[in-house]
Amino acid sequence: MDFYNFINNFEENTSETTDVSGEYFDDSKLLDAYSRAVVSASKKASPAVVHITSHSLKQRGRGRAPNRPGTGSGFILSPEGFILTNNHVVNGASKIEVSLQDGRILMAEIIGKDPFTDLAVLRVYADELSFVSFGDSNQLQVGQLVVAIGNPYGFQYSVTAGVVSALGRSIRSDTGRLIDDIIQTDAALNPGNSGGPLVNSHGDVIGINTAIILPAQGICFAIGAGTAEYIVGKLMMNGRVKRGYLGIAGQFMQIPLRVIHYNKLKSSSGIKVENLQKNRHIVNQALKRGDIIVEFNGEPVTGIDRLQRLLNEDTIGKKATLGILRKGYKEEIEVVPGELAQ
Repeated sequence: MDFYNFINNFEENTSETTDVSGEYFDDSKLLDAYSRAVVSASKKASPAVVHITSHSLKQRGRGRAPNRPGTGSGFILSPEGFILTNNHVVNGASKIEVSLQDGRILMAEIIGKDPFTDLAVLRVYADELSFVSFGDSNQLQVGQLVVAIGNPYGFQYSVTAGVVSALGRSIRSDTGRLIDDIIQTDAALNPGNSGGPLVNSHGDVIGINTAIILPAQGICFAIGAGTAEYIVGKLMMNGRVKRGYLGIAGQFMQIPLRVIHYNKLKSSSGIKVENLQKNRHIVNQALKRGDIIVEFNGEPVTGIDRLQRLLNEDTIGKKATLGILRKGYKEEIEVVPGELAQ
């Protein structure tokens, strides 16, 4: 085939490609299917997405003056008007306005906040509210289509699409605590998307858009629906999430190999106690500065993040056994965790 015939043949088949068998198929059908999936998901979820404007006051001299309003996104979870968003979107707000897709602007109240997972539940009172449901984030697969809906830079109800880039990531909240079950996606997010839903092709919420890495492109994070659904339940019932607290300040410490073998430890690291807080709700008197915590109720403690995960609501006010290293020898002592204040 000469060059001109090759070019003509190429132009005639620009919308076609070959499969592994060498046969031609029309890839425009794939693009149409992709478009239909994105359109269907956004049509189902968009009516429940809200634009949040939070107003706060800042100290100015002897008085308080209005601060520049903050904006973000959220979505309605139920016909009763419960809304999920990020804590940092509404933190410190004295007044919260919620704009619906149908043009209504409603005042919202904060039902509960959890700064440790950066989630907050709001409520508005209105009739005929559209809402969305949680999907199962445990069924997600890397490469799966996802759609992000939000209000980046105030551009309301913007839709972006991408794929799940990775699962099981961990990022730190503003409190310094790790948030687990994080979904990494390349669906474009910008400031203002925070708190908006990440939905699957069925329009079910499988994540809450939370963070971006500003210098990077296509690296965005969402809190998994599994974590969010648990936190939402606690916030709606109690207004907060209870967590255990031992009243210690510590640092990560690598344990010498000979100490690990001699004491038959389950891990090679622990937490060296640097300071102890005395509190009538916490029993930690048996701990001493310099102790190395290596176990909590028989579970290995490899670092501060691991201990924080073990100190759940069920541990508050109950006796717990700490495995510690003191002068190179393992001992067991009893403590009673208190409740971590928000």
